Amino acid sequence: MSEKKQVYIVGGGAAGFFAAITCAEANPNLSVTILERGKSVLEKVRISGGGRCNLTHACFQPKPLTKFYPRGEKPLLGPFHQFQCQDTVDWFESRGVKTKVEPDGRMFPVTDRSQTVIDCLLGAAQKAGVRVLKSTRVTKISLANDDSEQWIITTPAKDYRADKLMLATGSNPKIWTLLKEIGHQTISPVPSLFTFNIKDERIKELAGLSVPNALVKVPGTKLVANGPLLITHWGLSGPGVLKLSAWGARLLNEKQYNFSLQVNWLGELNYSTAEQALRKIKEENRLRLVVKYPQFEIPRRLWQRLTTAAGIEEDRKWADLSKKQFNKLVTELTQGTYEVKGKSTFKDEFVTAGGVFLNEVDFKTFKSKNLPNLFFAGEVLNIDAVTGGFNFQAAWTGGWLAGRAMAEVNE
Repeated sequence: MSEKKQVYIVGGGAAGFFAAITCAEANPNLSVTILERGKSVLEKVRISGGGRCNLTHACFQPKPLTKFYPRGEKPLLGPFHQFQCQDTVDWFESRGVKTKVEPDGRMFPVTDRSQTVIDCLLGAAQKAGVRVLKSTRVTKISLANDDSEQWIITTPAKDYRADKLMLATGSNPKIWTLLKEIGHQTISPVPSLFTFNIKDERIKELAGLSVPNALVKVPGTKLVANGPLLITHWGLSGPGVLKLSAWGARLLNEKQYNFSLQVNWLGELNYSTAEQALRKIKEENRLRLVVKYPQFEIPRRLWQRLTTAAGIEEDRKWADLSKKQFNKLVTELTQGTYEVKGKSTFKDEFVTAGGVFLNEVDFKTFKSKNLPNLFFAGEVLNIDAVTGGFNFQAAWTGGWLAGRAMAEVNE
């Protein structure tokens, strides 16, 4: 009998495991090995969603799904027609991991434990015969000096020879350097999904307060996003800010994270409609103190700060508001400007914009167009998404398609 063909996957994260399992299940005659540089695998899965693992999102149509990807929208349309969020749910549920949908569309295992997802992936890999080698750092990849089109994978301990090689190393600049050496273009990484550092009296010592739907934008640019907004010890966070940071990853990097941010705490209401709503409130609450009675579901302490910023005294009644105070209050509610001086990232759940040029990848198979028998999936590609389970979905989809391609499964 001839020796088994060797498939090596560098990176023991979501994309790497999904590709390895898919490949090994599709073709048991292959030897499939994961090489992981760390002492443990699936670390991002473990800490995702605060340890609950936001494994996908309840967006089950390929076209709308692509809209959550600042980088990768067009290339992912075809792959999502092959494997999308419902396929992910079915895959995990068929292996005993039941899922649930939260009001914002995020999907979690019903156990609310990321370990449930990890155990599923580890069990499926073991059952499929996937070998996992930890603490194995890849220092070089190169094509063999023959006509085999095999890859030589160099590590400090030994070299491995692969018939098929997949890189699922996440946002690892060292791997991107290796790729440049063998002829792949990469886009240098910049942070995505970060929060804004803001020191401003209007939000000072209000950490933990939030509004359900705000609109944030960077004046002078096309950057705008909406969603829940959270005040933190260091500034502003929440889905609205994270979304803005994802779409503006490169532009905000160019600005060195120093820029003006316009905040509309009312979200749906613009200056004009907010002005109309406030006039009605003024008429209906003429004898009430403005500062004491929050409007528009704004938390009491934030409302007090915004009214103070509008120059409204504590003993001022709605009936006694000057035109200047009234207009300034509308401005504070819908067009308040805050100066951003830096960012904060979630170090464990760090996401970057950057990676392998997408025009150098065949998205039917996630195979390199430049080099033979080389595949990619996950964040090693210049693909990233807003928060909500979308980054994992790209990893599952890429892993599944690459896994089947490496197993040479034809539709």
